[in-house]
Amino acid sequence: MTTDTNGDEPMPAEEQLTAADTKTVALVTGANKGLGRETVRRLSERGWRVFLAARDRERGTRAADALGAEFVQLDVTSDDSVAAAAETVARRAGRLDVLVNNAGVGGQRLDPADMGADRLRVLYEANVFGPVRVTHAFLPLLRKSGHPRIVMVSSALASLTYAGDPARPESGRLSLDYASSKTALNMIVSQYARALPGFKVNAADPGNPATDMNQHTGMHTVAEAAESVIRLATLDREGPTGGFFDRNGPVPW
Repeated sequence: MTTDTNGDEPMPAEEQLTAADTKTVALVTGANKGLGRETVRRLSERGWRVFLAARDRERGTRAADALGAEFVQLDVTSDDSVAAAAETVARRAGRLDVLVNNAGVGGQRLDPADMGADRLRVLYEANVFGPVRVTHAFLPLLRKSGHPRIVMVSSALASLTYAGDPARPESGRLSLDYASSKTALNMIVSQYARALPGFKVNAADPGNPATDMNQHTGMHTVAEAAESVIRLATLDREGPTGGFFDRNGPVPW
């Protein structure tokens, strides 16, 4: 038994658990800054219980404390780190309702002809294998939710339709490693959505937010960029699954 928020009567442990169980539980990867941090802020404002996941313990803890979230150390490229994070969430919350796979890295401005497999492998480890590693580890906790949702943060550069349209700015952006990693991630979304009945699994295009990934040269604020992520994270039971969306609606594959 512990004291209630008014400091008067002790609150029975079973009542505390009941109150905690009513909160939606979410985890956001790569969340100590930029789009991930903004996503945590917006979800926390809804009264959700949010786990802010990041590689750097000091920065992650500082961000979580500032946002009223809970820090969990998680490196999406490490099996051991991801497994430990899943164990931590299981111990603290017992389930997960929403997983936002936000962590990722940007590519270098190289001509595709100059891009070797080693450079490609670096981005795929974080942008493709990372979300699969995290999703696989957290599926047991998501299956304990009555309304599980998974959001994969993708990019308009992943769209083959846009890439083939000379009128679109994405067509003029050559990014063999980054663009192809996000296209692969979109197919992973489609596969999960069809394999996981009862889940809502979608890809979010945040636009081009000004973050460290692009040296803050993007045209959107992180608040604007987070809109598509928040919309998919908060879908109701009638919402779509297996789709690709920006803040204005569906994006063509």
